[in-house]
Formats: sequence, C-alpha cells, structure tokens
Amino acid sequence: MDLSDKQPLLLTEQHYVLVVHGGAGIMSREGSTPNQRAAYKAGLRAALIAGYNVLHNGGEAMDAVVAAVSIMEDNPLFNSGKGSVFNVDGKVNELEASLMLSKPPASYPEIPTSRRGLGATLLTRTRNPSQLVRALYLSPSAAPHVFLSGATAESLGESLGIQLVDPSYFFTERRWREHRRGLGLPEEPLPKHLASTNDVQLMPALDQLATGTVGAVALDIRGCIAVLTSTGGRTNKLVGRIGDTPSMGSGFWAEQWDKSPGNWIQNFLDRIFNSKQGPRAVGISGTGDGDVGNL
Repeated sequence: MDLSDKQPLLLTEQHYVLVVHGGAGIMSREGSTPNQRAAYKAGLRAALIAGYNVLHNGGEAMDAVVAAVSIMEDNPLFNSGKGSVFNVDGKVNELEASLMLSKPPASYPEIPTSRRGLGATLLTRTRNPSQLVRALYLSPSAAPHVFLSGATAESLGESLGIQLVDPSYFFTERRWREHRRGLGLPEEPLPKHLASTNDVQLMPALDQLATGTVGAVALDIRGCIAVLTSTGGRTNKLVGRIGDTPSMGSGFWAEQWDKSPGNWIQNFLDRIFNSKQGPRAVGISGTGDGDVGNL
C-alpha cells in the first residue's frame, strides 16, 4: 500500500474519536483487485460515517460503535452478521459480539457504575449482534449477567425489540464455498437458498483465513469510551466453539482511571512530557485468530 491508503477516511478536530476495523486480513495490491479494495474501503467508510454522525450530533459513544458495526454486519464482505463464516457442520452460522464502556452512558443514569459490558455468543438468528448486546446491556433487570448465549440471549433480545431472522439469512455463496473448500469437499451443488446471489456475495474475501472480526472504538464528548466487537468466528470451527470476541478481557476491554500523584518516576516523566493531571482511559476491540491452541 502507498501512503494514500493509510490516511484517515474521516478527519475531525472535535473532541470525539471513532476508529473501526474490518478484520485481521492483509489487503495487498498484489493479492486484491481495484474493485475489491474499493468495495472494502466503501464498507469501512460507510461504517465510519454512521458512527461519526452519532458523535457529531452529541450522541453516546455506545450508540456510535453500534451504528458503525451494524453497517459492517449488514455487509457480506465482512465476517460478521450477514457475511459470517460457517461452522464445521455447515448447517448454521454461530455469531458472537461484545460491548464494553469505560463508564455507563450519561443518558442512562439508571445503569449502575459496576455494569461495564456484556458479551453474547452462539447466536444463530440475530441479524445484528451489535444491537443485541447493546439492548441486553441496557436491561440489567432482564439480563443481570455479563455473558449470555444462544436461545436465551436471542429470546431476551427479541423481547427487547431486536430483530431475529431465519438462519438462512446468513448463508452466502462465498462463505459456503469457503467452508466446503476448507473441508476438501465439493463446492457444488449449492444449497437451494443460494441458487441466486449477487456480485458482492461472490467477491473473493481479502481475508482468506476468515479472521475478519469487525469492531469499533469511540470516545464521546462526555469522555466515555465504548468498544464493540462482532464476528462469525473461524471458518469450520467446531459446533459450539466460543472465541475471544465475547469474552471480557480477551477480545475487548474499556477502562477509565484517575492518575494518582506521588510516584516520583511517573511525576518526572509527566514533567518531561508536559502531562496533565486527570483521568486516563483505554479502549480495545480485538481481532485475530481467537485460539491459542498452537502456542
């Protein structure tokens, strides 16, 4: 890539920040076509714009990351939502997502300060897992836990207004062929509901290993950091496999703390770098292999 490929897609001087990622794959000029690169950039730009509009209008960091990730979940180019990979059985796509905040959102004062995030896994009918984890996080009475899975998570989500779809919604021809090819099986005949498709669904993945977990990190004008991560997992994973994405402290984290004076080394460095007293914060949305079995 040249330097132009590394420039921010959106520029702002305001006191809010949004970062998105579309996967851990490598997009090289040699391994991709101009149409591929343009399509992926367009998808990332659309996600950025959706989240940016929330922040620009004074919205919560939580809502900005949900808006951004929802766009990528609806785009079959990314390994999340519509574009999720198959498990080894090839009969269902098992999705997962997570949300965490450095502090509860200001517009929801009823959320206790101890409630920091929520993860969901083994989802097979949730169109937008990002919206599900947001709804569950904001409903501590209905979902008092930090980690939920499968039918329970989806049933609770549906009661909170989250859209559920038939599992066939997640079947794309590209992911089907990828699944069969990975098992050394014939790619055809296609399942009946894949008889018709479109050019986007057929576009070869830049991420040949399907490590295309997507996510976003946002800082809003109130100083809250939110992180959201969403994925279909690994191609041909075992049925019921849970990755790092929904596991707090593994695939995601958001934290805020106050700088405490008194450490002479830290104070010395602060004077050198002109660091000011005040809160510190970090937000991490991870993507990658998700397993450590080969370490």
